[in-house]
Amino acid sequence: MNTSLDRRSFFKWIAAFPLLGYMALEDLKNKAWGAVGGSAADNIYTRIGVKPLINGRGVWTYLSGTLELPEVIAAKEQAAQHFVNIFELQRAVGKRLAELSGAESAMVTSGAAGGMAAATAACMAGTDPAKIWQLPDPSGMKREVIVYPKRNAFDSALRLAGAKLIVCPTFDDVRKAFNDDTVMVYTTVTGERLEQLLAIAKQAGVPLLLDQAAGIPPIDSIRLYAKMGVDLYTFSGGKGLRGPQCTGLLFGRKDLIDAAVANYNPWEGAVCRAMKVGKEEIMGCLAAVEWWVKADIEELDRTWRDRLARIQKLAESVPGVTAEISGRGDRYRAPRVSIRWDEKAWGFTIADCDRKLREGDPRIEVLTIGNNPPLVSAVREIDAKLPPRADEMHIMAQTLRPGDERIIGRRLREILGQARKQVKA
Repeated sequence: MNTSLDRRSFFKWIAAFPLLGYMALEDLKNKAWGAVGGSAADNIYTRIGVKPLINGRGVWTYLSGTLELPEVIAAKEQAAQHFVNIFELQRAVGKRLAELSGAESAMVTSGAAGGMAAATAACMAGTDPAKIWQLPDPSGMKREVIVYPKRNAFDSALRLAGAKLIVCPTFDDVRKAFNDDTVMVYTTVTGERLEQLLAIAKQAGVPLLLDQAAGIPPIDSIRLYAKMGVDLYTFSGGKGLRGPQCTGLLFGRKDLIDAAVANYNPWEGAVCRAMKVGKEEIMGCLAAVEWWVKADIEELDRTWRDRLARIQKLAESVPGVTAEISGRGDRYRAPRVSIRWDEKAWGFTIADCDRKLREGDPRIEVLTIGNNPPLVSAVREIDAKLPPRADEMHIMAQTLRPGDERIIGRRLREILGQARKQVKA
């Protein structure tokens, strides 16, 4: 068994050898650059005491979401040179987004959560100025929102508009929950469950809001839900779309989008006035959608997988470490590489490795089950009810910049190599 393991390890080391040679040359180049006064550590963030990081965790808001596409940055710069009427801008951008998606209308919001709040206010108050001014006081309005199948960390955006949540774990619960006070159905489910829920909502004559904050890529999602007849659906603009982090997209029926705009910034007195999104962000978000509908997805997928393959080779050069590249059964989804070793035999856990990656220089963030983002205590209680799962380590492709994969792979090789040596000793 040991002979077989040694042979496999040798061949994996040979596969990683060209990468190791390349990185040795990079080290020499960086040392020479430092000798003449250059420094990669000097940037706009380090000057105020904030340490940037390498993001292998993915598009999480607390890690600043994503890096904007060059086309987005260019659109924002151009937009910043002019004054425009925001009402007119939302209408024009909504028309263009409708052309791209097949939806009746659309608008740019302050994140997917902003889209949720706008949609809820739209269903409650419509375009009635008196009701718009009254929110978040729902007195005299329909206010119950059916939530299927459970609550999540983002449903505060629904309650912000004054809604009362009615949680329905099953379709039977949903059917029984409809009454004269029901104003909207909210869900995050997709596929067959979404089709069933949509049919139930349409039979009841109640609009359905689909929250798909992380639903792009694939960009086809903006068309899929329009074809299905979903009344309202929202995405984040600052996650996989690679638009401005503070943006989101809300698509749907024209009457409901018109009402959402009426309850939103820049209308003075509207409950969502505080959710301001500027002309630069609106045009940047549109530029991101325009880029994706024309993008060479196959080439993008190859680039992602090539980067993960470098991490895979470097990690597997440590005997006993395996690394597997996978997607989610859909080539339009960003792939990931999963790193595994015998934690029990090594006496070295995924949490140990995660901590060392984060404590190093540069700081590296990866995705693990145990490494949760900041959550309020009540949300932790919701998550605590879920079945426990064994910890896993993944590095996500879509947030890696060129060269990040070599740094991550080398650090994994160093950390895991040291851990294995301690076991042998």
